[in-house]
Amino acid sequence: MALAILAASQGFNIANAAQGVGLSQVEVVGNYDNSVGSSDAASQGTVNSTLIANRPTLRTGEILEFVPGMIVTQHSGDGKANQYFLRGFNLDHGTDFATYIDGMPINMRTHAHGQGYTDLNFIIPELIDRIDYKKGPYFADEGDFASAGAAHMRFANTLPQGIASLSVGGHGYQRALLADSLALGSGNLLYGLEVTRNNGPWDTPEGLRKYSGTLRYSGGTKADGYEITAMAYSNRWDSTDQIPLRAVQSGQIGRYGSLDPTDGGNTSRYSLSYSMHKRDENGLFQMNAYFIQSKLDLYSDFTYLLSNPTDGDQFHQSEKRRIAGFDASQTLYGKLAGMDMTNKFGVQGRYDWLSPVGLYSTTARQQTGVISESNVREGSIGLYAENTMQWLERFRTIAGIRYDAYHFNVNSSIDGNSGKANDHIVSPKLSLIFGPWAKTEYFINYGSGFHSNDARGTTQTRLPNGDPASPVTPLVRTKGYEIGARTEIVPGLQSSLALWRLDIDSELVFVGDAGETEPSRASKRYGVEWNNHYIANSWLMFDIDLAASRARYTQDDPAGNYIPGSIDKVASFGVTLTDLGRWSGAFQLRYFGPRPLIEDNSVRSQSTTLAYARVGYKVDSKTKLSLDVFNLFNRQASDIDYYYPSRLAGEPTDGINDVHFHPVEPRTFRLTFTRNF
Repeated sequence: MALAILAASQGFNIANAAQGVGLSQVEVVGNYDNSVGSSDAASQGTVNSTLIANRPTLRTGEILEFVPGMIVTQHSGDGKANQYFLRGFNLDHGTDFATYIDGMPINMRTHAHGQGYTDLNFIIPELIDRIDYKKGPYFADEGDFASAGAAHMRFANTLPQGIASLSVGGHGYQRALLADSLALGSGNLLYGLEVTRNNGPWDTPEGLRKYSGTLRYSGGTKADGYEITAMAYSNRWDSTDQIPLRAVQSGQIGRYGSLDPTDGGNTSRYSLSYSMHKRDENGLFQMNAYFIQSKLDLYSDFTYLLSNPTDGDQFHQSEKRRIAGFDASQTLYGKLAGMDMTNKFGVQGRYDWLSPVGLYSTTARQQTGVISESNVREGSIGLYAENTMQWLERFRTIAGIRYDAYHFNVNSSIDGNSGKANDHIVSPKLSLIFGPWAKTEYFINYGSGFHSNDARGTTQTRLPNGDPASPVTPLVRTKGYEIGARTEIVPGLQSSLALWRLDIDSELVFVGDAGETEPSRASKRYGVEWNNHYIANSWLMFDIDLAASRARYTQDDPAGNYIPGSIDKVASFGVTLTDLGRWSGAFQLRYFGPRPLIEDNSVRSQSTTLAYARVGYKVDSKTKLSLDVFNLFNRQASDIDYYYPSRLAGEPTDGINDVHFHPVEPRTFRLTFTRNF
């Protein structure tokens, strides 16, 4: 078994806590803050706002690609959650990777489209101060969906300058942004407004209409402060979903064509959150509370004429959701027998109301039937404790334990599927950290975690077609192990190496004809990650990240033991150039390798290699022009590939098994004019 990585000194824990309460930050020159003594694992780190600002992104969701080893793609319109890949996972729309913005969870449980659905389109990237990321289930304060990792995005309280920017690009792309912060009363007011339009390269124009707004007031002192944040987001679009390879090869449609031009959707999200922090010489208290209201209507057709040869197989996934939650923790600093010690205790609660969440048959977005419709109440409470001990000058431990309890209440339109369910799980954690020696630390990690399943599955006794079904396990256990090291022995180079393994009691996989994830067999993954961030000089920085993994089901089946969509190789290379007189620039190359599309590995996807580039020019101290080029070499590749049966006109009634793919966008240019004030 590979065992895990966990790194960091207690000094960092205290420093990081201080940063959370708004004490003066030390500015790190470079792309990341991953230095020795600055994290609790070799596979943990912080991405700073400078890198986020200096690298081009085609879609908002690609901000998660700043997490080393993460790949972000899309298989539908840009109003829908992205597709995520990490550590041998096709994470679908976010399953097994937990994502937060200022303490608010973004993952949606019991979602209409997929468990753990993570839509980042409401975020304005220019307002992000940093991204704190972790990989593996080794952290006591991380609960549901965090088995592969977690990312915590933090907004800034103030901006160094106001931002007014206008972007235009190919295929009707337009984006306007206005953001600033100002003193108001005893605190600071931050605001950001974004409007985006885009048609994309698709034969059926996307017609994207996106509006995002953020308003934040922060006040108090460095050691005793608070933030109140309101966010609003609305989006509508027409989508070109994945298409069958045979339809393109026969000339029926082009690479950017669609077999159902009425696919698409609309969504909205509104939230209000409050956070506070209070620190004294004995410890730190932190708390945040939030309320979220969201809505989604999604129209998709993945199988065309397979189920309904007359009107087509389009279906409508819909939900109306409200979420209320909180997260509170107390950190205490002390000594035991002369040894430095930190104890942290926390409680997290969340309640979701879905009224309703449903699946409907449609034709050209007109409802023709109800497949299933449910009102769902899902509540959870999580308690955790974590102890950090500095046993020796160069040896410390982090031991934690977590308890989670869930309650599900489902009122279903399908007879026999209504009911209540409860489950709980205990998750121990342990990390051993050695060093530093010669600017190098070594880590061994173990952690147990979990992901929740869709509440509707916990009470089901029959499928929508009337066939009998058994309830799924509400909470699915995961176990992770990691061993690794982080070093700065080479001047200017931050390098980390991690060997890891993750076992899951029940895999969640995408099902093409249902358009959602469903539980499957137990699985195991193991792999290696090597991340490097090199500051060559004050104006030139490099990032090189390599990852390889192996994923298999552990329960034998004649169908095969490969996990469809599991990614085995990822590589990225980035260059950032700043302050070359008036000029600046960036280049990023990313590669993700071929994947099995069926359990016996007889059908595999092709690999995908894409390059992005940016050239920036300062007109004066407050005015800048930047040109972004996406898919620089105009490669024809896929964002995502699936293998399942579908039926086109004139084909057999049981359809044809085929690769269904969503193409990467062709070479695209975007020009941005930015004026600071």
